[in-house]
Amino acid sequence: MKLGLYIFAALTLMGIIGAVTHMVNPNNFMIEVMGVNLDFPVAVWVVLPMFLLFIFSSIHIFYYGMKNYFKSKKWYKDADTLEDALYWSLVNEPKEQKYMVEKIKSSAVILSKSNLTVVDGVEGLSDRLTKIVNILNKIKNGEYVDLKEHKLLKVFNEGNPHLIQNRLNRLNHDSDFVEEVMKSSSDYSEMVREQALSIFAQRENFIKARKYAKVFDVKNFFVMLKRAAEDEDHMGLTAEILDEFISALKLKCADFVKVAKISKKIFSPDQNLALFKRYQKENPKAQNAYLYLLFEYELLDEIANYLDEQEEHEFMKYRALFELKKQNKGFKLEDLIDAESICKNI
Repeated sequence: MKLGLYIFAALTLMGIIGAVTHMVNPNNFMIEVMGVNLDFPVAVWVVLPMFLLFIFSSIHIFYYGMKNYFKSKKWYKDADTLEDALYWSLVNEPKEQKYMVEKIKSSAVILSKSNLTVVDGVEGLSDRLTKIVNILNKIKNGEYVDLKEHKLLKVFNEGNPHLIQNRLNRLNHDSDFVEEVMKSSSDYSEMVREQALSIFAQRENFIKARKYAKVFDVKNFFVMLKRAAEDEDHMGLTAEILDEFISALKLKCADFVKVAKISKKIFSPDQNLALFKRYQKENPKAQNAYLYLLFEYELLDEIANYLDEQEEHEFMKYRALFELKKQNKGFKLEDLIDAESICKNI
């Protein structure tokens, strides 16, 4: 019973009993206590025990009411803390939380070390949890969510899988964002950088890619190079632009051979040979690619001169092919030499 209602009911009952008693017996009754005479109406003596009981019972109700109030307050506070813990676990940013009720703490503490994944729609959640679950489901389904619009920019830390996935989703929907990542690659995770570079390499030309040569990797460089070989205008690739990519990338021997195989479809023989003659002087790993082009263009005199300048134990397969060529044997380069396998361990 609520204390206010109890006080009202008790005072009303005492008032009724006192009034009835006074009507029945309006006389006084005197009691001597420690030499003091207490002379009150009979109705007062009848109501007095009830009043004392009322005082002590009111104190009792007040005490346990306050005790239950503070206990309930702890549960409500922990309920809010639990909701907060669920929120941060859902967004994969678990945080330490302080619980006041031991029974809740003994189970809920695991949320500070957990990441929750919702596999289906959930009804009956609070507005806050419903909002974040809906947003995470959109991201999971490939949609891009503007976190700034939902005031969630500070919720996700760098490296958060939801943030990374949302950025990957944006790359697929926003071409401007692709170039934004290319310009500020250090601001984004490796997965986002790789995806942005992959999309860029599949869509853009070498004129636009030129300024991003230093953020390119070998894989996506070849994606663009192969596209250029099939494009009528070669995607704007020039010898100068190729130089910039060759300088920026750490190419292996086999990579140089692959470049030579593709570049022969883009540049004239003289231009291509001039490029690789310079490359092999600057980088020994390009020597096999240069020899490959000399054989490809059937320049036997230049092959002889080049091999004479090298150590006798070097380029043995090329030397064997050269001897066959001198004897007018109709062997092609690919008949005897896998141009990439000769680069093993180089």
